[in-house]
Amino acid sequence: VYLVESGGGLVQAGGSLRLSCAAPRAILSTFTSGTWAWYRQAPGKERELVASLVHGASANYPDSVKDRFTISKDNRKRTMYLQMNSLKPEDTGVYYCNHHAPSGTDNWGQGTQVTVSA
Repeated sequence: VYLVESGGGLVQAGGSLRLSCAAPRAILSTFTSGTWAWYRQAPGKERELVASLVHGASANYPDSVKDRFTISKDNRKRTMYLQMNSLKPEDTGVYYCNHHAPSGTDNWGQGTQVTVSA
């Protein structure tokens, strides 16, 4: 699955950003299968999960972003979103979208930089 992220940028602490992850070549059955997720990687740190969504199930978030981030998908547009509110400097990093297919294959986007200034 070909994934393209957009929406990153520079924002002040307390601000909001919405990231998008388009899968323009995905068929509907692919877009509604497996696990769709957002990860981030801060400088010098390992990549970490920030939100995940399985079709027909509730989203999952780590405590660090719970109640601030919201993952969603628009099946018609073949696009996944990450709405990020009340951003903190520690949210800074490169954000990647991911699709983990039922076959076990992982597909990643190219990443989009999010920088939150204090």
